[in-house]
Amino acid sequence: MPEARSEVSPYDALLLLSFGGPEGPEDVVPFLENVTRGRGIPRERLEQVGQHYFRYGGVSPINEQNRRLLAAIREDFAAHGVDLPVYWGNRNWEPYLTDTLRAMAADGVRRVLVLATSAYASYSGCRQYRENLAESLDALAAEGEASEGPEGTAPLTVDKLRHFFNHPGFVEPMVDNVLAALDELPAAVREHAPLVFTTHSIPTSAADTSGAPEDPARAEGHPGGAYVAQHLDVARLVADGVRKATGTRRPWQLVYQSRSGAPHIPWLEPDICDHLEALHDDGVPGAVMVPIGFVSDHMEVVYDLDTEATAKARELRLPVARAATVGTDPRFTAAVRELVLERAAAERGEKPRRCALGALGPSHDLCPAGCCPAPRRPGAPEPRRAAAGVD
Repeated sequence: MPEARSEVSPYDALLLLSFGGPEGPEDVVPFLENVTRGRGIPRERLEQVGQHYFRYGGVSPINEQNRRLLAAIREDFAAHGVDLPVYWGNRNWEPYLTDTLRAMAADGVRRVLVLATSAYASYSGCRQYRENLAESLDALAAEGEASEGPEGTAPLTVDKLRHFFNHPGFVEPMVDNVLAALDELPAAVREHAPLVFTTHSIPTSAADTSGAPEDPARAEGHPGGAYVAQHLDVARLVADGVRKATGTRRPWQLVYQSRSGAPHIPWLEPDICDHLEALHDDGVPGAVMVPIGFVSDHMEVVYDLDTEATAKARELRLPVARAATVGTDPRFTAAVRELVLERAAAERGEKPRRCALGALGPSHDLCPAGCCPAPRRPGAPEPRRAAAGVD
């Protein structure tokens, strides 16, 4: 086996696993039906929700962002002699995960390493992707059992890369992006502008049980569990990096965006727009919004921050700038390569260096039993089986 291939052994391919999004107006409602499957939401309501997408021609930015990330990872791998094909599959839209795994099996892939486009621990950002993997693998197994002869689908084994929220290749680009956003503010307000770190709000019940059962934030009952603890750690790292670069210590706060669901169910707060109002009331001259919860500038960033929150700031006459997400920053694609080689080495029984900044250290490679369980509702079915973990 060539040396370049042996460093990724035992893996045959990397799978970029993401959420998916519509590619045109006719896709919007079917896409939302996929997202809300099993919840009984009427089509009329989905058409209302879809206005965010219709505003942008029915096209979600996430697909083009993932195509660019896919190309950037492949380019980085090629430049560094990493002989590992990279595929792309989605939870809710084409290319669907099951179709991608089927194609991988047909290409002779047997051992798959998965990169989910979510950096933090939560049900929707980790466990649900693992459930999607298990469901797709079961579907392929059923197809294989129904086929006769060599055309049957061969089994695949999947592992998932660890959470990368505190990897230097994720954190350091965000520091530079904040510095660039500060330069966009008027000079008169720049020095005293606080940092407003944003991420996707989730139900407090899901946040409180996020992470492994033994994670201190969850085991000790800290509100928000590992999800909030990890975001706070990244916010501190980015704020400290900005302080070192500018010589100014800025106030900062973690806030939330993109809330959905029934209004009586508690979700993480404060909301970004409410926080902007509070800053205005306190006489703050301006602010920088920093979407640390997102890998790329997809719909939650483009609409909830660039459109909705920016409109609120304009109404308040509060100057704001929004820092870019990491996207295809070369340091992030290098981090993906490092994480792949790290996990491959660990699977070969080696003890690789595991890069992580901050107080929490590197995350587990294998999700333990009870990690990021699905929120339980009255009458809900038993938890679904998940791949790439203990349970």
